[in-house]
Amino acid sequence: MAKLVCTGNISLDGYICDESGGFDWSAPDDEVHAFINDLERPIGTYLYGRRLYEVMAYWETAGEQPGLAPVAVDYAAVWRAADKIVYSATLDAATTARTRIERTFDPRAVRELKLTAERDVSIGGPTLTAHAFRAGLVDEVVLFISPVAVGGGTRFLPAGIRVELDLMRERRFGNGAVFLNYRVRR
Repeated sequence: MAKLVCTGNISLDGYICDESGGFDWSAPDDEVHAFINDLERPIGTYLYGRRLYEVMAYWETAGEQPGLAPVAVDYAAVWRAADKIVYSATLDAATTARTRIERTFDPRAVRELKLTAERDVSIGGPTLTAHAFRAGLVDEVVLFISPVAVGGGTRFLPAGIRVELDLMRERRFGNGAVFLNYRVRR
């Protein structure tokens, strides 16, 4: 059975983007990026909301850009190798390969995916992640905390989500970022 892993790059005060929608403060350096690449290699499917998918679609062609750092070229290959399911009521068509659109989040379908998938499943985006937490589908939480407080914006988790967690792994990076990996306590 595959795990459903909720991943987020967040500020110290728990935001995935600031009040203006920016998230450049969370851009990983090469050390963090290489670590992320290795964490993402086992992922077979990404579950995204529309907004996060539109950001991540960059990686479909990023590896072809001249002068891109080798660690970014590697991530582009990892990302392209996985399937993507995008939950959107407004998106007409996918702009990337190995991608399908679903109009609504169906917890039963995600539960079935977890049962049948040979590789782990990653979920991202605060609205979609909230649905998965409420349905009891999330198995692990992976956080990269950037050494910045942004004071407002879009929270990683919305209000009303209570989750008990057990710390499994942690790591500090030279740039001040911290990696935390939790198992959801059942």
